[in-house]
Amino acid sequence: MSTTDARSALGAGRARLSPRRRQEISRRVQYGLLAAVLVLLVATTDWGRMGTTFANPDAISAIAPDLPRAALNTVLYTLAAFAVGLSLGLLLALMKLSTVRVYRIIATAYVEFFRGIPALLVVFAFGYAIPAAFQVRFDSVILQIGLALGVVSAAYIAETLRAGIQAVPRGQVEAARSLGMSARSTTLRVVIPQAFKIVLPPLTNEIVLLTKDTSLVFALGLLTTDYELTKLGRNALSEASGGMTSILVVGLVYLLITIPLSSLTRWLERTTGYKGHV
Repeated sequence: MSTTDARSALGAGRARLSPRRRQEISRRVQYGLLAAVLVLLVATTDWGRMGTTFANPDAISAIAPDLPRAALNTVLYTLAAFAVGLSLGLLLALMKLSTVRVYRIIATAYVEFFRGIPALLVVFAFGYAIPAAFQVRFDSVILQIGLALGVVSAAYIAETLRAGIQAVPRGQVEAARSLGMSARSTTLRVVIPQAFKIVLPPLTNEIVLLTKDTSLVFALGLLTTDYELTKLGRNALSEASGGMTSILVVGLVYLLITIPLSSLTRWLERTTGYKGHV
């Protein structure tokens, strides 16, 4: 058989493979490669050292008594930041949609500023710079952290709410006005409630993000009773028996908090028909 005939036969053989068959072969090859990598990892891992590093019973016993309090602090800081972010974010969203140009400029500048700088800088500002510059003292750590994370979150929530308000059908507004409702009453009683229903999934997702952002407060000088999960895990690293076990345990507790919230987000997306982040 000539070279030309061989190539023709090979091309014909490839042509006889249906797209479904080619996909099946591709999947099997990928599964085989993944299985090979898994076997290689299992064979080359020092499981004794892994157990000592990531599952040290002494480290778990040392950190376990403080985990409930740290988890509660994490949740409280998240809720405080979300309350600040939601309140300020709604105000900013209405300002961005205002017919008064000055309001739009102020809201836009705020959103661009706080979306453009690291949240850690804001935490430092509320922890050290603002108290020193303005001679103010935060008597409540929850308030201090809530403000620090909330003013950043407000910039993102404002854009989410603005998009939700603009997504409310114009006919709803016109119907309310035709019934004699004022512009303010229409906004408060018709537009905003419907907008919140539209943006419930991304707002729930914002709570998940804020839960993880509470890890930024590790840089503040907190009392032991005010530690959140990351601060607790970071301090445990300096202990003789700490190792990476404390970090793994703290990560698992974070998952216990965020996975139900993520599931709630997906459920809201299905029930409200929301198809992505605003």
